[in-house]
Amino acid sequence: MAVFRIRRPEIGSISLSAAATLYLLLITNNSFWSHAVTSFGHAWIAVLSFGVALGLTTFSVLTMLSMKYLMKPLLILLIAISAAASHFTETFGIVIDKEMIGNAAVTTVPEASHLLTGSLALHLALYALLPSLLIAWVEIKHRPLLSKAAINFLFIAPALLLSGMLIYANFAGIAYALREHRDLMVRFNPAGPITSAIRYGLSSYREHNLVVQPLGVDAKQGARIAKAGKPVVVVVVAGETARAMNFSLNGYHRDTNPELEALGVVNYRDTTSCGTATAVSLPCMFSIYPRIEYSDWKARSTENLVNVLTHAGVSVTWWDNNTGSKGIADLVSFASMTHQKNSPLCSNGECLDEIFLGDLDKKFAATTKNSVIVLHQLGSHGPAYYLRYPEAFRRFTPDCRTPELMSCTTEEIVNAYDNTILYTDHVLASVAGLIEKHQDRIAGAMIYMSDHGESLGENGIYLHGAPYAIAPKEQTQVPFIAWFSKPYQALMGVDTGCLARDTNEPRSHDNLFHTVLGMMDVQTRVYNRALDAFAACTRPAGREKGAPGFHAADNAAPRRLSAVRQIW
Repeated sequence: MAVFRIRRPEIGSISLSAAATLYLLLITNNSFWSHAVTSFGHAWIAVLSFGVALGLTTFSVLTMLSMKYLMKPLLILLIAISAAASHFTETFGIVIDKEMIGNAAVTTVPEASHLLTGSLALHLALYALLPSLLIAWVEIKHRPLLSKAAINFLFIAPALLLSGMLIYANFAGIAYALREHRDLMVRFNPAGPITSAIRYGLSSYREHNLVVQPLGVDAKQGARIAKAGKPVVVVVVAGETARAMNFSLNGYHRDTNPELEALGVVNYRDTTSCGTATAVSLPCMFSIYPRIEYSDWKARSTENLVNVLTHAGVSVTWWDNNTGSKGIADLVSFASMTHQKNSPLCSNGECLDEIFLGDLDKKFAATTKNSVIVLHQLGSHGPAYYLRYPEAFRRFTPDCRTPELMSCTTEEIVNAYDNTILYTDHVLASVAGLIEKHQDRIAGAMIYMSDHGESLGENGIYLHGAPYAIAPKEQTQVPFIAWFSKPYQALMGVDTGCLARDTNEPRSHDNLFHTVLGMMDVQTRVYNRALDAFAACTRPAGREKGAPGFHAADNAAPRRLSAVRQIW
């Protein structure tokens, strides 16, 4: 009985390198080329020259790595990386830079599951699996080693020479485009994601050897808080993915903040974030470094706000309903709310933010020391916005009920997102309500600031994490809200009327560090009164209760970080 066998096609290694180059450039880089055309100002000759030069360089690299036993797995890996990256860049309009790799590295299983969708599976099947199977099936013809090296050189040398000539001939246009649009090459698959991953890996490796420098070891609590007569408690709510423009407190056309509006909170309308992703913004918020001087290395090698508070004798607690404190709370009391079992507020490893309230009530009832309690929300984290609020807060409908945003209309996406803001409004008001409930035994205040904003499809961009230099305002303008109980106002000398007149002044994440120190009356050389958002409206301890607040004109000029640098 004859057995018919399909003969495997043969292809030379150089031909396969050329085919793989064309596939990578033309099939998995749609987002890159779209941004390249814009970056070059639609100068088509420059774009074409740049594209050919990039293709020739890619071909040369693949040809250099076309060794036997290495070529197939390498090409399959590169195609898989490019296909996966292209899905996220084309679907959400994101850039896979070092910070985005960092976000992915700390993403929890529940968060990751919202991104593992049917559309991703289909995309990978078409653009990764099928070409990979084809590469695995064909038989690559390899020459003897020396002959292969010589032939490869005959192709690589003129390819690189032509690439260089094209770049040289259009150098001014190419240099300008790459200088003004530094994110462009980060968008190029697979080189961009691979380079970003390497940079993240090297940064993480460096952190294994860092020595954390002490900060504010001279910190002590001031005379005012020492005479308070009852524990002073400040609740710092670190928001997640809330953008300022969707808060009715900031003029949004929908009533997304009915409960906070009724409380008469102090709301700063013009507040800028330090970053566009939690991995950057959260450590930056609690760091002494302003955004223009901030780096991940500086933050990790320097103690932060919670440490300075601890040095002053303040009890600090961090409760987390997100992906952790990013190292901020390593030396203070920490609890993950997502580990609670049998709670109706939790499902599949994630909890609604009301999970804080029961324990917070008990905490207030038992507090005997001056304390700062940090609540790290899950807030408005996408793309599964519909999982961030209970049915009772599903006010804006129809809302998007899937993490696959491309299957929803813009109206549905915005409705779901606005419901998350409405729910955050309720959670914040509930925190204030608990402080009022216990105001006979504590003097409490609440401060809320989101880590970054969110894009909901504006200009084809979704979610967050855009490089800061090109990030849209939707990702960098965040809410900043404060509320003070009557006992806190009286004991700590806060003039809320004065604060209300100051709410249009620009604020940023730079303010949080010094503002919280001021709220707890912590005295230390690293405190910068000029960056304390409330200092201008806080009466000095020596003044009588009825004395008016004094203002920023009384302050010394901003000291930046000179006092910090003197410590080490």
